[in-house]
Amino acid sequence: MNCKVADLRCKEVINVRDGARLGYIMDVLVDTECGRVVAVTVPGGGFSLFGGDEYVIPWESICRIGDDIVLVDFDFKPKPPKEKKRLF
Repeated sequence: MNCKVADLRCKEVINVRDGARLGYIMDVLVDTECGRVVAVTVPGGGFSLFGGDEYVIPWESICRIGDDIVLVDFDFKPKPPKEKKRLF
């Protein structure tokens, strides 16, 4: 099966471990020496003006690429929420 990077960016990533919707593929990491895809990146949730966090999902963790979604078996630990600073 052949797939374009542009086609991957339109697919939502679902984690089969817990059914979590991780988001849409943002980028693909390629090993330029051998020309192989090594990972995909998905935005990590929070908003940041300069990019923010992202999930880097190894290519080996991808279970299936469907028409609309990409199923991954990815073990990640979400960061604990930051404590809010109190003004008073």
